Amino acid sequence: MSSAAPKTSAEYWHTYRPHRGKDLQPRPAAERFEWTGIAGHGPGSEFLDSPTTALDLGPAEGENAAFLARSGVHVTAVDFSLVQVNRARSFWPASPGWNSSTPKPAHSSVTTCASGDAIYSTWGAAWFTNPEDLFPLVAKCLQPGGVFAFSHREPITGQHGAQKMSGKWLEGREAELTVYRWQYTAQQWADILKRHGFIDIDARILPDPEPTALGTLLVRAWYA
Repeated sequence: MSSAAPKTSAEYWHTYRPHRGKDLQPRPAAERFEWTGIAGHGPGSEFLDSPTTALDLGPAEGENAAFLARSGVHVTAVDFSLVQVNRARSFWPASPGWNSSTPKPAHSSVTTCASGDAIYSTWGAAWFTNPEDLFPLVAKCLQPGGVFAFSHREPITGQHGAQKMSGKWLEGREAELTVYRWQYTAQQWADILKRHGFIDIDARILPDPEPTALGTLLVRAWYA
């Protein structure tokens, strides 16, 4: 068993979904904005209510940011991991209106940004950051009437709040790959958002097309 200390958030994401092939990794299609990870399932970019500017918190491969940029939205995408940022930049080097950066400290992306129309996270930072830390910063960054939207896996019953990341791909590697995610029911998310000044909250579970699989929790709210 490894004696290494658990990795920080940035170090964790440096090692996430590595490309193991010998050839260059093919870039994602980015033909549609996806909230669920299942192509064509659920709402698309219309869930963001037609923003002109947007901030992507945790873009991974950057396909959603690239799609919005192609649609004329000015997008800034920020990620803990320089590895993930560089990979996204390699996929989308010529996308107009699409910028990416690595925030240090982690929350600087929302503490220093200009007021914008939309902030979103698809299975990203809103899932892996304490909402009591993140949501006040999101509220400061949004202009009045701006939208905050995010998605994450449907939580398992009884596994709410801060939960240590688990899964078969982590078995035997917990000592070196450790990260927490914050997951709540739709109603719990709505209550947290309301406490931080958000209104017109839409929080729901979008079932997976496969009846036995967990669905996607999808949340949208406006800042007054």
